[in-house]
Amino acid sequence: MGHWLIMPVLLPMAAAILMLLTAHMGRTVKRGISLLAMLGLVLVAVVLLNATLSGDYQVYAVGNWVAPFGIVLVLDRLSALMVLLTSVLALFSLLYACNGQDRDGRHFHVLFHMQLMGLNGAFLTGDLFNLFVFFEILLIASYGLLLHGGGPMRSRAGLHYVILNLAGSGLFLIAVGTLYGVLGTLNMADLAVKVAQANPEQLRLIHISALLLMVVFGLKAALLPLYFWLPNAYGVASAPVAALFAIMTKVGVYSIIRVFMLVFGIEAGALANLAQPWLLPLGLVTLALGAFGVLASRCLRKQVAYLVVVSVGTLIAGVGLLSVESMAASLYYLMHSTLITGGLFLLADIIVRQRGDVGSELRTGPTVTQPLLLSTMFFIGALAVVGLPPLSGFIGKLLLLQSAAQQPGVAWFWSVILIASFFALIALSRTGSTLFLKTDDTAITGVRMEKVSLFAVTALLLSSPLLAIYGDAVSGFTTATAEQLMQPMQYIEGVLGPQQAPTAAMTEGG
Repeated sequence: MGHWLIMPVLLPMAAAILMLLTAHMGRTVKRGISLLAMLGLVLVAVVLLNATLSGDYQVYAVGNWVAPFGIVLVLDRLSALMVLLTSVLALFSLLYACNGQDRDGRHFHVLFHMQLMGLNGAFLTGDLFNLFVFFEILLIASYGLLLHGGGPMRSRAGLHYVILNLAGSGLFLIAVGTLYGVLGTLNMADLAVKVAQANPEQLRLIHISALLLMVVFGLKAALLPLYFWLPNAYGVASAPVAALFAIMTKVGVYSIIRVFMLVFGIEAGALANLAQPWLLPLGLVTLALGAFGVLASRCLRKQVAYLVVVSVGTLIAGVGLLSVESMAASLYYLMHSTLITGGLFLLADIIVRQRGDVGSELRTGPTVTQPLLLSTMFFIGALAVVGLPPLSGFIGKLLLLQSAAQQPGVAWFWSVILIASFFALIALSRTGSTLFLKTDDTAITGVRMEKVSLFAVTALLLSSPLLAIYGDAVSGFTTATAEQLMQPMQYIEGVLGPQQAPTAAMTEGG
């Protein structure tokens, strides 16, 4: 694998530095560097995903210091999938921004790539402290991106966003420090071994640290009761920023999967499956309240933001079932929901700009400049996000429902998923009729969708039929990923080596 594994971190960092050094050369140069780096990142992500098809773990020891003493990056199917998903979403968000919205701030492209560095680092790191470091990198960049363009609404939402995330970062640091003080390591594979072998005197502090991590990751993922910041923040962010932020909550979901299936998973002794009793009920309640938010929204952008909350609740509920089938279905749904909500944020911005002074308010307004085109795109996006056939949302939800068929509490799971989908159908039907049918005689604004914007939005929305057409291949990969996640000892052996990793029998005895 060589140095390919560290490229998703180095490439956006190098692009950001280069754009700072060439800031005096104008916006065209920045755009060129930014887009070239983004295309390179997509290529790297494809190479990395291809490297995981064999099922082997790829480990990159920074400075050639082997685990658990040095910093390591670990590539498996899940991390490769998340890096590729991030790169694809970011590419089309960046294309949309290059059509004019990057002019609202001097350092948009620098912040954009620094956030990509933080996102990719979080997905690849094999060390809990470096997960904290990459969280801080992506959060600092997101503070600037959220405020991109200025205005009182963004400042107010940004203040709440910053305060909540600073509090979360403090809790994260306390949890990490406590774990290091008790166990003497923060390498996740080594943590998994030592948590399983912890003595009774250590268990209480480890348990408290794990619960703190659960709170922190729940905040990042926007789980109940920590999701209230998201609709306001995402609803006022500029369109390409909001589209990129569609992957931000998935960092929290990824961290829950990685930490609580590896460190506190089935091999964790007295703390085995620590998070499982919490995930399913939290996911279902988050999903239900998110659906009420979609139904009650009177602002188009905020309605799309609530759809992100719905997707997070659905994902966490699926992860909480803790089976290969539910995990595979959740990963399929993760890809679908991330790309579609990203596309809807971009589409909402185009619609808002064509409605003049009415903007994002869901009330009678002028006819948009391109009614047929925009209504068709909205219809595709709504079908996909609600989960109606034949698009990927239907496949993802069907897989989730099937995975819960033999699980305890199946009635609750099915009821919440189906009722939430029904609420979303009602809400988006009402929104579509308000935007495209219940219009007044006001003259059209003349704002038209540029070709670059059209391409970016279309590409993201067409990901839904593509995921449906290639559903067998995609679900095959997600199933293999879920099977890999259910075998934490393989991860431990891949990072520490078979000579340092205990056997399952030794772990259970410890």
